[in-house]
Amino acid sequence: MDPIQAIVLAIIQGLTEFLPISSSAHLILPAQLLAWEDQGLAFDMITHAGTLAAVIIYFRKDVVSLLTNWGRSLAGHHNEESRMAWLIILATIPAGLAGLMFSDIISTELRSTTVIACTTLLYGLLMWYADSTASERREMKDLTWQLALLIGLAQALALIPGTSRSGATITAALLLGLTRLSAARFSFLLSIPITLAASGYESLGLLKNPEPVDWFPLALGGIVAFFSAYACIHLFLKAIGRMGLFPFVVYRLALAAILFAFFV
Repeated sequence: MDPIQAIVLAIIQGLTEFLPISSSAHLILPAQLLAWEDQGLAFDMITHAGTLAAVIIYFRKDVVSLLTNWGRSLAGHHNEESRMAWLIILATIPAGLAGLMFSDIISTELRSTTVIACTTLLYGLLMWYADSTASERREMKDLTWQLALLIGLAQALALIPGTSRSGATITAALLLGLTRLSAARFSFLLSIPITLAASGYESLGLLKNPEPVDWFPLALGGIVAFFSAYACIHLFLKAIGRMGLFPFVVYRLALAAILFAFFV
């Protein structure tokens, strides 16, 4: 992998990891248009680590508070922060189980342009409905374990390529009555444990299948993914309250049309 390829793919990964537009749909386009080979497990791992670092550092105060109060809850000291930490853990379980059970099927049977084009279109339409009918009557503090679990199930469905993890979780949260900003914040916090688990899983796969590693493009990719993801989170949280999801809906529908027209 040359440095230009590493930079392009890392920017795409960093931006699309948290925008509701699907990283799978975007990573397939450079490969198709420029005849790039698969970037490999090591590059996936390092860019996931970069985006994980970005969301942890951006929400560092929340992360420290959630972890501290969760630890105290194990000793019987409960409060709103520990309750939220347990809700995030609960909401992570469906995607974790689905990943363990169906990872082979997802990687071999569902990573096709046709599947990605279909999910880009269908979830774009669902996002449109959720955004246009959003009641915004609940804040994050109003989440119950039932609501958190439903958002977690949406995150599990996002394992299907082309869906978008953030798109699925924000859409589910809006359908359940959360405000746009609360839906986005919960989605970002929910991304931390599942991205950590995915990075760990990729690390194990890399250890089991050692291959020669060129560290320069890997390090470059990780750094670029971190900064692009950090900027993406900041700008998205500032914009979603004003714009909603409609610009991303339009983008997804246009992208689906391109995929169907040229690659399916």
